[in-house]
Amino acid sequence: MNIAVIIAGGSGQRMNQDIPKQFLNVYDKPVLIYTLEAFEKHPEIDAIEVVCLDGWHEILYAYAKQFNITKLKWVISGGNTAQESIRNGVFHLKNTCSDCDIVIVHDGIRPLVDDFVLSDIIVKAKQYGNAVTSLPYTEQIFITEDAITTKEYIPRDSLRRVSTPQAYQFDKILWAYEKAFNENIGIEASTYANTLMVDLGEILHFAAGSEKNIKLTTKEDLELFKTYIKMEKDTWLK
Repeated sequence: MNIAVIIAGGSGQRMNQDIPKQFLNVYDKPVLIYTLEAFEKHPEIDAIEVVCLDGWHEILYAYAKQFNITKLKWVISGGNTAQESIRNGVFHLKNTCSDCDIVIVHDGIRPLVDDFVLSDIIVKAKQYGNAVTSLPYTEQIFITEDAITTKEYIPRDSLRRVSTPQAYQFDKILWAYEKAFNENIGIEASTYANTLMVDLGEILHFAAGSEKNIKLTTKEDLELFKTYIKMEKDTWLK
């Protein structure tokens, strides 16, 4: 079984809007529903769990019914950090998942995840036990010596940009979050499932990524998302 765990527990302060950014409406549909639709339509996704901001659970269920998100099985409360929210989502599946099931962790505010990205991450996770969406760097990366100078760079061929979706065999991600929170390893505010795994000594495996898979953090990101949607509606483009 392949279960998507969608992290939508943030308040979206950097977007500076009156409601959480995952519930902002774009062309009469909440951002989070765009995300859920990508998982709903993918034939290899069996069920969806959303880790949601408190006070929005029933609203999400209502939206799911309106937009026919039939794979949504559970809506649970998030934590104070992304790591706490992922932990809550994983722990909630203890009595549902078997050891070899695949858990796909994804940000609710990345609504443009492609089918081929989901397909590849599931294949790689079944093969290796984990998989992380990745892309190469196309810019040069320099290391700062002080505030205004540098004399060292990192060869970009040695770097990969990693985001969500990420996929893990259930027994491994359950072990990781139990150990991490029991021993306070790799759960700082800026970390995620992939960095936690590395902090615990695990080797990660790269899967396909997409430049379109943007994270909606600012108002500019929201405008870019709207542009992508309009591009998809223009049928004259080859």
